[in-house]
Amino acid sequence: MVQLILKEPIASVLINLARKLNMDVETLILKLVEKELDPSERIKVYIYLFKNYLKEAEEYKNKGDIVQSSEKLWGAVTSLLNIIGEVKKVPHYTHRDYWEIMNIIVRETNDYELNELLALAEKLHANFYRNFIPSDLFEMYARRINVLIKKLLKYISKLGVRIDAQIN
Repeated sequence: MVQLILKEPIASVLINLARKLNMDVETLILKLVEKELDPSERIKVYIYLFKNYLKEAEEYKNKGDIVQSSEKLWGAVTSLLNIIGEVKKVPHYTHRDYWEIMNIIVRETNDYELNELLALAEKLHANFYRNFIPSDLFEMYARRINVLIKKLLKYISKLGVRIDAQIN
């Protein structure tokens, strides 16, 4: 492991911005530099973010914090869509971009369930801001998002990108 030491005031600025954006400093730095990286480096970053978001989603769920878990699941899904966007050389920075990517996948695979699953993922993203999903129903949403993640991982593997991940 490599450590990076930041001096004040840079350290405080990054820590405060990361808190404001509800992410760790490492993720913030990656988000800030991703557009400056070449595509293969960006894919490595998105793989890292995917795994990190997935791990954090499970940790938050186990703590009973479904609001945070919701957002981390959304982050995991969008990280996978970002990988697909990189490989296919299409924009992948907005909700519209994510839907365009999903439309490409649906057309190629004829798997129309993907649209419904992405809508559920967006609902989890909205839950982060509005906290409207009851805790007793959250597990159902999480299971459905795991189905989406498995399908996206299968699609990504067919594009030649390997991601080792354990999905329940």
